[in-house]
Amino acid sequence: MSDVLLIRTADLDDINTIGYLAYQVWPTAYKDILSFEALHYMLQHFYSPAALKEQMIQKHHVFLLAETEDEEPVGFASYSDIGKGAFKLHKLYVLPSTQGKNVGKSLMDVVEEECKASGGKTLLLNVNRFNKAKTFYEKLGFNIIKEENVDIGNGFLQEDYVLEKKL
Repeated sequence: MSDVLLIRTADLDDINTIGYLAYQVWPTAYKDILSFEALHYMLQHFYSPAALKEQMIQKHHVFLLAETEDEEPVGFASYSDIGKGAFKLHKLYVLPSTQGKNVGKSLMDVVEEECKASGGKTLLLNVNRFNKAKTFYEKLGFNIIKEENVDIGNGFLQEDYVLEKKL
């Protein structure tokens, strides 16, 4: 990977790229956490073209795409304004081959800058209680504020921590 990273706002034309990245990242990120059935269900539930389009259009999620200087996609993030100065990070994923190379931190920096520019005072996120990404978020200044279980249907439950960072 080159040292130059470009982060841009994704649009509907990027839906397939975002889905492709998710399918590359999730099996590695969740192999020790989710069953094959849960993994497959969640990928379809959150990353099908229809689901991503709904997130962008109806739910007003802003997606950011990280690319190398030769326009190779290496990661993405999404967030939205949830009101009263609070924003929520919905997604932050980078290819396993780019982890540890500041791609995730760079995406987070842009998310935080954009949230602040829109009047954001806090940024919230959910992370699976068994996901090592929790440590990454804590290093960036996030703190656990509660635990919650989210029923996503089909008998599957997200067992999450809710983390918060003051902006």
